[in-house]
Amino acid sequence: MDAIQQAHEQLCQKGNLSKALADVQQLLDHLQSTRDAVAENPDITALHMAKLKHPLKQAFDTIEDDLKEVNKGLNQYQKALKDKFKNSALPTAGVGESGVLARETGLVNRAIGMHLLREGKFDVASTFVREVNEAKQQQATASTASEEMDGVVVDGAAASQQWLQDFAGEHTTTGEGDGGDGNEDDESPMDSTGLGRGQLQKRFADMYHTLDALRNQHDLTPAIEWARQHSAELESRGSNLEFELSRLKFVELYTTTTSDKPNPSDQDDPDQNDEQPAFSGPLRALAYARAVFPALHPRHTRETSALLASLAFCPALATSPYTHLFHNQDAWEAASAAYTREFCSLLGLAERSPLYTAVTAGGIALPTLQKVERILTASRGQWSSVNELPVETPLPPGYMFHSIFVCPVSKEQATDDNPPMMLPCGHVLARESLEMHSKGKSRVKCPYCPQECQARDARRVYI
Repeated sequence: MDAIQQAHEQLCQKGNLSKALADVQQLLDHLQSTRDAVAENPDITALHMAKLKHPLKQAFDTIEDDLKEVNKGLNQYQKALKDKFKNSALPTAGVGESGVLARETGLVNRAIGMHLLREGKFDVASTFVREVNEAKQQQATASTASEEMDGVVVDGAAASQQWLQDFAGEHTTTGEGDGGDGNEDDESPMDSTGLGRGQLQKRFADMYHTLDALRNQHDLTPAIEWARQHSAELESRGSNLEFELSRLKFVELYTTTTSDKPNPSDQDDPDQNDEQPAFSGPLRALAYARAVFPALHPRHTRETSALLASLAFCPALATSPYTHLFHNQDAWEAASAAYTREFCSLLGLAERSPLYTAVTAGGIALPTLQKVERILTASRGQWSSVNELPVETPLPPGYMFHSIFVCPVSKEQATDDNPPMMLPCGHVLARESLEMHSKGKSRVKCPYCPQECQARDARRVYI
């Protein structure tokens, strides 16, 4: 994979289209100016066209030169992919007309739409949702009379379009504080499922506005305001976001003097003292702590005490025991990540896009599955289980979401039809293994200890 990684890095370096886009825009401006000139004086159209010939050819040559490096990087990347996966048959489970992806087109489309929203591509997401909706309408129009009369087909089509309701009405829903009739999302930001109808784009737009203020402007005001509005929900989840933002605000005030450039988030500071520039930062931090820390002190006694104790060392903070609290290079990025995680959690969403998670996990598992495919092909074996991978696929801890149980006797993963059963001794088997082990016997001996029991004494384990 080193060759692919190297080719990918070269493609990222050579794939900069900014110069080509600038040249294309310059060409469009030139064409527009010529068009305006022709419209203003049609009598000399031939003269304008003659003047346009040479600049037009020169512009196309420049654009072609701009794209040479991009095409070169693409060709090298394509060659590296072909060399790595030459004559390799990749697993096709779930792909095709009978695969799960074909049966769950609504879920796939929703995952794509959600990914576009979470990446801030609102225009692309709107276009995608509109085209999917149009395709659904055309498909319904083209259906035969028998299909329209089939209740199962109609219900399935309606169910596959339910996800569109979360994206619908993005541009028509009132959200400017006018409290439009029937719009309950303005008063209650989240419904029973955590998502408001037609409010996804607006909410993610608000999230990106706050993230832009955090990352690019180092303005904590929008994030702190959001955390205060959802303080009860965050506390019930055990989140420390409100305190972390307040601590970062304290550090910012502490290390900023009145001679520095004013920060737009200074409105959170109730009392400002400009009479002593050398101590203005710590004094403003103290005033902020008096206003904010009392509400946070019960849960964060140790942290707030350390921040307040640092005020005693303000002339020599660098040599104090609290210097580590003020020199965290990743504080702003960590605050942005924590805000994104809690924002999505309150919407009932994962921190990362499901599409991103699925693609990344698939990319990690691809070499293992490719090796399995080669072994099965060489041994003329067959991948018989569609709902289960034939080998263990190691994934990072961040990609492990659900605990599973594998029966130590049959080596099969437990399911709803074959759940894990705990014996009185504490050992756990799958139900089918227990039934097979106890068939024709009044008492069952545990496969892993000498204790015996009756099969009916086993209890189902819920994971």
